[in-house]
Amino acid sequence: MSPIDAVSYHARRQPQAPACVDLETGRRWQYAGLDQDVDRVAAWIVARLGPASGARVACVARNSVAMLILHLAAVRAGAVFVPLNWRLTARELGTLLADAGATLLLHDHEFEVRGFDGVSLDMTELASIVPPAVPFKRTPRGIDQPATLLYTSGTSGRPKGVVVTESSAFWGCTNFIFGNDLTRGSVMLCDMPMFHIAGLFAAVRSVLLVGGTVLISRGFDPQRTLERIAAPALRVSHYFSVPQMAQALWNQENFRPDMLGGLTVYCTGGAPNSRAQVERFVRAGIRMSDGFGMSETGSNFGMPVHDPELLVAKAGSCGIPYLTVQARIVDESGVDVAADQVGELWLRGPSISPGYWNQPELTREAFSDGWFKTGDAAKRDADGFYYIVDRRKDMYISGGENVYPAEIEAVLGELESLCEAAVIGVPDERWGEVGCAYVVLKPGSRLDEEQVLTHCRQRLAGFKIPRTIVFGADIPRTASGKILKTELRRRAAAGLGKHSTG
Repeated sequence: MSPIDAVSYHARRQPQAPACVDLETGRRWQYAGLDQDVDRVAAWIVARLGPASGARVACVARNSVAMLILHLAAVRAGAVFVPLNWRLTARELGTLLADAGATLLLHDHEFEVRGFDGVSLDMTELASIVPPAVPFKRTPRGIDQPATLLYTSGTSGRPKGVVVTESSAFWGCTNFIFGNDLTRGSVMLCDMPMFHIAGLFAAVRSVLLVGGTVLISRGFDPQRTLERIAAPALRVSHYFSVPQMAQALWNQENFRPDMLGGLTVYCTGGAPNSRAQVERFVRAGIRMSDGFGMSETGSNFGMPVHDPELLVAKAGSCGIPYLTVQARIVDESGVDVAADQVGELWLRGPSISPGYWNQPELTREAFSDGWFKTGDAAKRDADGFYYIVDRRKDMYISGGENVYPAEIEAVLGELESLCEAAVIGVPDERWGEVGCAYVVLKPGSRLDEEQVLTHCRQRLAGFKIPRTIVFGADIPRTASGKILKTELRRRAAAGLGKHSTG
C-alpha cells in the first residue's frame, strides 16, 4: 500500500465518516465505501493492464465521484491517470492521447474522441464492474514515479504533460491544507474542473488527505453554486474558484454577502484577482485568500486568512510561500533581486514536478538544480508578500484556462490566404482576458472574419478562439524578426484597426 493512500487510512480510522457526495446523483460515500469502490476499480485495471504497469489511463469527463474513483484506482493499480480537458476538440484530444501513449480511455458519452487506437469505454461502465472474488492485492508504483499527467499547452504549440507523482501531490496538498485551514470537519464544494491541479488536488485530494468531505459538482453554475454554499444542510466551509467565478456569484440578482458567510476560506487562483474584488469580498465579511499555483508546482502561495485587515492591506498579492515552498525572484543572470524589484519567480520544494512527459530538453530548461523556473515576472515586498506582475511569456488566462498564442497562431497559419498572424490577450469583463488575433492577408487574397472564426472553431476549444480579428497591412517586428507584441497590445488598447467580435 502506498504510504500516502489517505482514503485507505481514513477507511480504517473513521470508516463511517462522510468522504464525498456526488451532487448530480445525490449518492454519498463514507470512507469505507469509497475505499472498497477504489479497490474494485483498481482490480479491474490490473486485470486489463497488469500490476504496476505504468500504463496510461485517460479520462474525458465532467466532474463526478466516478472520476475520482478512477483516479485513485489507477494509482493503486500502478497505472498513470491522465485527465483531459473535455472542452478541447476531438482533434486536440486525439493529439494528447497519442502524446501520453494512453491504452485505456474512459469518457462521458457526450464527448467525441478521434484517432484513439486503445480501448474506449463509457464512464457509466465503471458502475457495473464486479468486485474481485479474492481480496485485491494493491500494486502501486513508487511514490516518486509518475502517477498523474496534467496537460497544459506549450508555448511552442506542442502540449506539455506535467508529471505529478504521489509524493509531489502529497506535499502540494499539504501546503494547501495548512494554508487554508482544512481539517477533518471541513466541507469543500468542488466546482473546479478535475482535469486541473486546482480541482483534482487542491479542492479534492487535499480534503481527503485530512479526512474531510468533498461535495463534487458537475460544473460551475453561478445561481446553483450560490445556493449550495448558502445551504445550511450542506455545511460548505471551503470553496475554490477562479476570480471570474467569484465575480459571477457577486453579480447574481439575489446575492447577499451573508450567503457566503459560512465559508472558513474562499480560495481563489488560476488567474489574477483584482485588488478591488478582494477588498469588496473581505469588507463584506468573506475571507477571500488569493493564491498562486501551477500544474508543475502544486499549491505555492496563499494569504493569511485569519487577518481581514491584512487581506485588505495586501490585496493584489498572491500571499506568502506555503509551508514547504522556497521562492526566489532573480534577474536574467539568476541573481536574487532586492525587495520591490521585478524578476523571474523560481520555486523549489517537494511539491515540484520532476518534469514534462517525454520532453527531456524542455525539462532541463525549466527545472535546474532543484529550482523550477516559472517564467513569471514577480516581485516581493518588504514584508515578504509576493506579487505576480506579468505572466509567462505571452500566455494569457481566459476564464481560468491557460491560453498560449503560439497554438492559435499555428492554427491560423493553416489558412492559405494568410500571410502571417499574431495573437495577444486583451482585457475582457466576463472572462478576464480573451484573444485578439492580428492577421495579414497575402496580396490578392480575400478572407472575412467569419471564415477565420469558422476555421478556428473546427480546430480549437471555445476558450482558445479569438474574440477579435484585426486585419492589417503589417505585424510589427524587431530587427531580429521577433513580433513586437507590446506594440500590438498598445494598438489593442487604443482600438486601432478594423476588427470583428466573434
